[in-house]
Amino acid sequence: MNSSEKKVKEIFALAGIEINGDRPCDPQINNQDFYRRFMSDGRLALGESYMDGWWDCEDMYEMFCKLYSALGLIANTLKSPAAMLIILREKLLPYGSKTRSKNIGKHHYDIGNELYKRMLDPYMVYSCGLWENGANSLAEAQQHKLQRICEKLKIQPGHHLLEIGCGWGSFARYAAEHYKDIKVTGLSVSQEQINLGLELCKDLPVELLYRDYRDHQGTYPRIVSIAMFEAVGKKYFRDYFKKVHDLLDKEGIFFMHTIGFNTSDYASPWIQKYIFPGAYLPSMTQIAKASEGLFVIEHVENIGPNYAPTLNAWHDNFIDSWDEIHELNPEKYDERFKRMWIYYLLQCSATFTTRIAPVWQLVMRKPEASGSYFYKV
Repeated sequence: MNSSEKKVKEIFALAGIEINGDRPCDPQINNQDFYRRFMSDGRLALGESYMDGWWDCEDMYEMFCKLYSALGLIANTLKSPAAMLIILREKLLPYGSKTRSKNIGKHHYDIGNELYKRMLDPYMVYSCGLWENGANSLAEAQQHKLQRICEKLKIQPGHHLLEIGCGWGSFARYAAEHYKDIKVTGLSVSQEQINLGLELCKDLPVELLYRDYRDHQGTYPRIVSIAMFEAVGKKYFRDYFKKVHDLLDKEGIFFMHTIGFNTSDYASPWIQKYIFPGAYLPSMTQIAKASEGLFVIEHVENIGPNYAPTLNAWHDNFIDSWDEIHELNPEKYDERFKRMWIYYLLQCSATFTTRIAPVWQLVMRKPEASGSYFYKV
């Protein structure tokens, strides 16, 4: 056993994981170079080596739950050149710049609507569902979430809603179907999302635009942003809230749903390289500081525990549909893509199970807004 193998086994042992052990959560090493690779590039290497078939694990979700639960013990061992490179790139071309915002649309959301159709619910909601009300399926969980958002927005007849980061138009479609005499305008930096969203929202009072939020004009009584703030970039947090402030009526309500991070030093080299280029998860401190003076935070709710079952449902749908997905484009959706997607869904699921990342729903209003805001869960 060389020094790299010994060290890696010691690291995993801190989390109660035995490499090449006999439990489902114990990874099985297929390539002895894995140890050297892991020691050289930590978290990035762990994901890349799985994509390359260098290791397997029968219960990867449980493996990551153990690793993340012991993160305080092993954190220093996971620092790597990849993490330092992310910091350098942030200084040269900050996350959230217009260039990078368009890149995330092309890199992640434009990889194929047919893939997402098979993985998501009928409304094609690509964010945390709400299972706590007794949902029996992904579809029910997502509709519960959409309904709660509408309730928090206190939608009234005649309202024109603006959605920043509209995806495939799932919220716009739901709101337009369930509330009379309203209109929804949605913005996205993914042309593929807009194309399909317009199809799904046909004959509804919904307008979907391929547009960066910074380029949009107008004022609205209600603004909603669901799972978009993660792509704003910490350098632009204040600019984002200033823009929302400019777009919101004096008496308006702004609802924001975002994945967060428990500290103000988020970095995830593998996710930021392969899944969401430019993604940065904010801390509550960063949100409060960026919105200070512009908004009063009226209501905060953490629905994070609901994300693990959502991600697990997406994983099951992906696996069940894999043969169809592969046949759509065998060169694009190859074995390496399959392993990348499995790794993405399962390690993210463990992140929420272990409470490393919460999911916040915040309701904000301008300081000059009159009256009080009440919402009862």
